[in-house]
Amino acid sequence: MNKKTLKILEFEKIINSLVDMAGSEPAKKLCSRLKPSTDITEIQKNQSHTTAALDRIRLKGNLSLSEVKDIKDSLKRLEIGSSLSQVELMKILSILNAAAKAIAYGLHEDDPEYDVLEEYFITLDECKPLKKELSRCIISEEIIADNASPELSHIRRKINQINSKMHTELNNILNAHREYLMDAVITQRDGAYCLPIKSEYKNKVSGVVHDQSSTGSTVFIEPLAVIRMNNELKSLAMDEKKEIEKILERLSLLAAEYIDVLDNNAKNLIYLDFVYAKANLSKKMNGSEPKFNSKHYINIKEGRHPLLDAKTVVPINISLGDTYDLLIITGPNTGGKTVSLKTVGLFTIMGQAGLHIPAFEGSELSVFGDVFADIGDEQSIEQSLSTFSGHMKNIVYILNHADANSLCLFDELCAGTDPTEGAALAISILSFLHRMQSRCIATTHYSELKVFALNEPGVENASCEFDVATLSPTYRILIGVPGKSNAFAIAGKLGLPDYIISEAGTHLEKDAKDFEDLLTRLENDRQIIEKDKLSIQKYKREIESLKRHYDKQEENLTAKKEKILEEARESARKILEGAKETADDTIKNINKIASGAGLGSALEEQRTRLRESINKNTKSVEVKKPTNKLKKPKELKLGDSVHVISLNLDGIVSSLPNQSGNLFVQMGILRSQVNISDIALVEEPAKKTENKTRSRGSSMVKSATISTEINLIGKNVDEACSELDKYLDDALLAHLPGVRIIHGRGTGALQKGIHAYLKRQSFIKSYSLADFNEGGNAVTIVHFK
Repeated sequence: MNKKTLKILEFEKIINSLVDMAGSEPAKKLCSRLKPSTDITEIQKNQSHTTAALDRIRLKGNLSLSEVKDIKDSLKRLEIGSSLSQVELMKILSILNAAAKAIAYGLHEDDPEYDVLEEYFITLDECKPLKKELSRCIISEEIIADNASPELSHIRRKINQINSKMHTELNNILNAHREYLMDAVITQRDGAYCLPIKSEYKNKVSGVVHDQSSTGSTVFIEPLAVIRMNNELKSLAMDEKKEIEKILERLSLLAAEYIDVLDNNAKNLIYLDFVYAKANLSKKMNGSEPKFNSKHYINIKEGRHPLLDAKTVVPINISLGDTYDLLIITGPNTGGKTVSLKTVGLFTIMGQAGLHIPAFEGSELSVFGDVFADIGDEQSIEQSLSTFSGHMKNIVYILNHADANSLCLFDELCAGTDPTEGAALAISILSFLHRMQSRCIATTHYSELKVFALNEPGVENASCEFDVATLSPTYRILIGVPGKSNAFAIAGKLGLPDYIISEAGTHLEKDAKDFEDLLTRLENDRQIIEKDKLSIQKYKREIESLKRHYDKQEENLTAKKEKILEEARESARKILEGAKETADDTIKNINKIASGAGLGSALEEQRTRLRESINKNTKSVEVKKPTNKLKKPKELKLGDSVHVISLNLDGIVSSLPNQSGNLFVQMGILRSQVNISDIALVEEPAKKTENKTRSRGSSMVKSATISTEINLIGKNVDEACSELDKYLDDALLAHLPGVRIIHGRGTGALQKGIHAYLKRQSFIKSYSLADFNEGGNAVTIVHFK
């Protein structure tokens, strides 16, 4: 595919949009190098991959692989036995984390329907032993975990102990020499802890001078008492560095055992990120997969140029290569001819690059060996070329390279010169390409080309519709109808006197005038047919609307009828219940009075008969609670609210029913498989304004009352983490940017436990021990994302 055509058709803008859709840098590079293919098997494979990813996005949501890194160089170093750096090992860990995410995303919950991307998911391996060890030892690109090795843990414990002693000693010295201090703080100079001593008292404090202020009024002295401890710290720092190198070497040897797996993971993840970028671009453009053929047949249905505003662009329907292989589009300027030309060319290139096109499903494209385009202004001041000369130079190149496997696009062919000679040249050029069986689309204003298209087999006219009444184009392409320039009509609408237009008509040749009159009659007939068609469609829509209205009215009447009957039954039931209670009470009283007269048994018999009669009437008016109408499997959709009858729980549909009618329903923390016959659709609450208001109010209260620090001193790790978990939730709800966690020094166990807990929380951006003057290693500062 020649680069000039790609530039003319602005393919690089499509590529830029594709790059923005990719998550990882390696996938972005892959997107930037995307080029059209000429192998139909490869094209169809790439298209099927894009479609499969788009289907998965619609069913499962997007797959983000932004953490994927390029590890090719690291793997080569492992092959020759080199030790990797902390940064390189973190990249490998990111690959393993991404693989774990992709594996979970690719799992099939029920009745799997495998697609063409399945092979990229099932060959992924998260290498659990390596992932577990890397996660345990490496916290970030700068931090190795204390428990990465027993020796490192021992060294850091000693460092913490010496630091603690040093700070205690410094505080004692600071308090003892407070009158000599410029400020009651401890600072660092050249890696040493120093006291800011007024210059006149520098001989009062024993130690090494490391620096002085710019004014000379302050000197920074490291007390002799802490020099020895500082030297010990430096020695321990060297030991720490050596131990970290040993840990990295050990982890590199472990990673070397998985070189092939890591290489396969990286390649598959990068490719999946690339494919999902294509799918997301298709989703953004509302695209579809085009069918491909090798017959050089194009049929675009409702195609929209992807670089124009989707809300305003008018879809076009255009075909080429079936009964005709040369299409000549005529019509006035700004009518959409150039956009139609670019749409066909850009769709062809996008399709051959494996990208979906923004068109209706079922659109068909063909594989071309090359696409040539002569579109735009070819004027060159530097080469002293006129517009005509610039275009002609490009046309000569096309004629020398085009063949039966080419698609050629010409905008205003042979314009910019004498109309008679330009039309003759244009007919000759198109005839040559037509004999070569190249597929061509050309736009023109020349009437001679309209006649050429009418008389030449395999050549067809088309036009861009123009509304003379409003002097505006409709941007619709009309195949088989030659267009008019409408110069006289437009001039008249713009105020040119009628007598001038009439005189201009006398200068037209009779054949040209008859041809224009014929076009006018054809256009009028076509517009009448279009209006009739629109009227029929309007009546059809009105009939459908009336049918829906009457169906809805019938449903409403049925619902009202049921409601009235239900209310009547309920009212009757209450009346009967009251009558029953009254009768029972009355009969009891009569029994008491008549017991002495021997009438008890007869009254009791009458009472029983009365109760049975009342019970019978009560059952006949028993309120029947309406049951929810079950939806058929094909009517259910993800996110529907349903009631699981057997469990008496409400839930949300999280998977569509399979052929057996089984589906998954999420009921709070419980996710269970049920049958379609065991669920009923429930209506969503109409309003949630009150809850939103309450939540917003709750957030404001939290924001006003939550403290920016929490004290966990004296608690064990489990108690501290439980209390910390609730506190962080409140802090997040209050939108705090960060918090302080006071855990004290002690043995360091509480600090480690809290740091291990913080490491696992995805909402935490970073955490670190506080500066010495803010609490040192007794306090951890946390920042939220």
